[in-house]
Parts: sequence; C-alpha cells; structure tokens
Amino acid sequence: MNNYDEHKVIALLSEPKTQRKAFEMVVRQYSEQLYWLVRRIVLTHEDSNDVMQNVFIKAWSRLDTFRNDSKLSTWLYRIAVNESLDFMRHQKSMAAVTADADESSVSNMLMADRYFDGDKAAAMLQQAISKLPEVQRMVFNMKYFDDMKYSEMSKVLNTSEGALKASYHIAVKKISEYFRSND
Repeated sequence: MNNYDEHKVIALLSEPKTQRKAFEMVVRQYSEQLYWLVRRIVLTHEDSNDVMQNVFIKAWSRLDTFRNDSKLSTWLYRIAVNESLDFMRHQKSMAAVTADADESSVSNMLMADRYFDGDKAAAMLQQAISKLPEVQRMVFNMKYFDDMKYSEMSKVLNTSEGALKASYHIAVKKISEYFRSND
C-alpha cells in the first residue's frame, strides 16, 4: 500500500462517517505483518486466523482508546501480542499445547500444518523458539523476524530497551545452544 498515509488514516478513524473505510485501510495495511507475528507465536495457520480475527475485533471495538502517542502499528502489535499470548495461555490451560511438551511436538505440529512451507531447519528453529520463556520468545520474534527496533518493542511490550536487548541476547544464545545440542 504505497499510498497509505498514517496521519490521514488516523484522522479518518476519528470521524464517525469515515471510520469504517479508514479501518478497512488499516486492515489491508497491517494484516500480513500482524498475521506473521501471530503465526510465529501460535504456530498454526488456523489458530493464527482465529487470533487475527480477535485482534481486529478488539482493535475496532477499542478505537477510542488509541491515544496517538505511538504509531498505529505499535498499538496493533500490542493487541496482537496480547491476543496471541492469551490464546497460548488458554491452549496451555486446556493442555492442548504445553511448554513442557516433548521436543517433537512443535515440530510435528508445524509439519502437520498444511500451510507450513518451511523445512526441517525452520521447524527446528520454531522448536527452539518455543522453548524460550515468554518474554525472550516475543523479543526474539520481533527482532529476528520483523527487524523491529528496540524503541518500538519497548512500547509494545512495555519494558526498557536495555531489558529487551538483554532478552534478545540471551534468546540468541539459547537458540544457538539448542542447535548445537541437536546437531
């Protein structure tokens, strides 16, 4: 969307007559990048679609809470991260996926997903990422896959840039160790 102007869209979102059209523009602009953020957290296509639906429903219903003190994408990322984490906590409580699941479960789940187009190395990376604590997993995904700046991550995750840098460094170290031990 090379003609997307966030300032204009935000102005349109604040007007009841243009709000729906502006929100459609937001959905078109951010759907793909939010989908991949969610997908890296919840892993399967179907679950990602469910979470994405919740993300946009929540964003639409809470448009009045957007304070314009950060970018619209940052606000949407925060909603997507929170919805994804809520989904994973729910799944964990339902015992569908647990953090202590056997090593092959994430890999098996990915390989069984008909929309997964990665190879064994990609599945192994996702397996390593799934073993990280929640914050390290979020920071790693945002930095490695989305190339998000620490300043932006700080707003999304509501923590200091220094803590994020440390979390990323530790996550990379743990993932490297995982690959070394599984070679």
